Amino acid sequence: MGREEAAPAWAGALAGIVAGAVALGVAQLGAGLIRAGVFPVLAVGDWVVDLSPAPLKEFAIRTFGENDKNVLVGGVLVVLALIAAGIGVAARRRPAYGTAGLAAFGAIGLAAVLTRPGASAADALPTLAGVVAGACALPWLLRRATPPRGRPADGAGSPSGTPGHEPPAGTAERPAVMRAPGVPAAFDRRRLLTGAAGGVAAAGATAFLGRSLAGARAVDAARVRVTLPPAAHPAPPLPAGADLRIGGLSPFVTPNADFYRVDTALIVPQVDPRTWTLRVHGLVDRPIEITYDDLLRRPLVEADITLACVSNEVGGPYVGNARWLGVRMADVLREAGVRPEADMLLSTSRDGFTCGTPVDVILDGRDALFAIGMNGEALPVDHGFPVRQVVPGLYGYVSATKWVVDVKVTRFDRDEAYWTPRGWAAKGPIKTQSRIDVPRAEAELKTGRTTIAGVAWAQHTGVDAVEVRVDRGPWRQARLAQVPGPDTWRQWALDWDATPGDHTIEVRATDAAGRTQTEQRAPVAPDGATGWHTINVHVT
Repeated sequence: MGREEAAPAWAGALAGIVAGAVALGVAQLGAGLIRAGVFPVLAVGDWVVDLSPAPLKEFAIRTFGENDKNVLVGGVLVVLALIAAGIGVAARRRPAYGTAGLAAFGAIGLAAVLTRPGASAADALPTLAGVVAGACALPWLLRRATPPRGRPADGAGSPSGTPGHEPPAGTAERPAVMRAPGVPAAFDRRRLLTGAAGGVAAAGATAFLGRSLAGARAVDAARVRVTLPPAAHPAPPLPAGADLRIGGLSPFVTPNADFYRVDTALIVPQVDPRTWTLRVHGLVDRPIEITYDDLLRRPLVEADITLACVSNEVGGPYVGNARWLGVRMADVLREAGVRPEADMLLSTSRDGFTCGTPVDVILDGRDALFAIGMNGEALPVDHGFPVRQVVPGLYGYVSATKWVVDVKVTRFDRDEAYWTPRGWAAKGPIKTQSRIDVPRAEAELKTGRTTIAGVAWAQHTGVDAVEVRVDRGPWRQARLAQVPGPDTWRQWALDWDATPGDHTIEVRATDAAGRTQTEQRAPVAPDGATGWHTINVHVT
């Protein structure tokens, strides 16, 4: 561009600010990959705090309270924006000024990052990557503002300079841009603004991704630091024989890593337990707000509970059993004072998802929990850390809100939860189901004695019997594993003398109230699938 540069000062300032934003976005992404503290803006902010005299710190706390750090970071960003604008203005005529300015920009960030306690050489990478990105973005934007020879500026494109104007008949067509040596390039506002928009989008995307990664790392670290208190009401030890220990059979306790996950969160909410609160309000006498520390100090209950998703097809995988630790939801509701006319809890997740739970189910004595622990550890982030709901006997879409932050006590005729207007039933009691785990469908088996085994569930009622039949022959009673109570699934098994040929195996369960699964097939919508799980195998 050299001395032919014709871009006005505001264009240079805009290019500088956008290039600075790109630099910070890339640096934020790098910090997300390494650790949040190496983001140069935060490092500079910490540097300012360290160098500020005590009276200034006290003034900030007194004036801004808990927002003092936000004000500081905002001030750093404003100063950086002004510096970036100045760099862009200087770079209009001499690109070297832009490179030098960004290098100085980066040097300050590097000094702040590398002088933090525990800093390592790798901590410099986000700042360096940001400087390189900004150094590439700035000249690119300025080149767009003053296009090279042969590229039309705004209004160019025809011999008359009017877009779409055709030359008179018989007139020779000329190049779109004709410029004599030494004539400055025309300023192209449109190309600058479209380039700036692209730069802002790139800066926003990288910053968002970086913040998400940093948030995930921070929440993971916070989760690791959580020490779960012992339960005031511990679950009894599992009875002998609760797990039949048959190869291929789902274990009685589903490991956290294998527990199914079904929710609407495309990006898993990252909720810091230090800032988490649960608000209980609506048709209550005393609205309350509970912090995570408050929850940890309350009497905790431990319970073995099986969860199932309403989207689970007959024989499907969306069911699992775990030992949960939490506070009884009923205790919290009684503390708030639920009014007689209330019949629904509208619970809301941090990501905005809602579900509606019948109040009478929560208050009927079952172990409905605001859960904080799963199988002896803090809830995994994917499963609702720091707090989720667990309600035995209800499908998850009406009960198992993850990352729960708000519970409104209301009525079904006043409020609708997320899935209800989408065609699902307002209430979702779990239907009795059974599943064949062993052998797998379409398995190739050897002739002789083999084991058919699986799980059955009828939460908060309990499974009383499981029957199996082969090739539509007589139903045979399977042997049942022991269970600690009615809220978990139950393993079952049956020995079968397999004969050569193709065979069909079916299973059905009967709950403790004497209700046997129906053979009639029904889809998952609107309130859960029905039918017998059936598989085909081949025996040689």
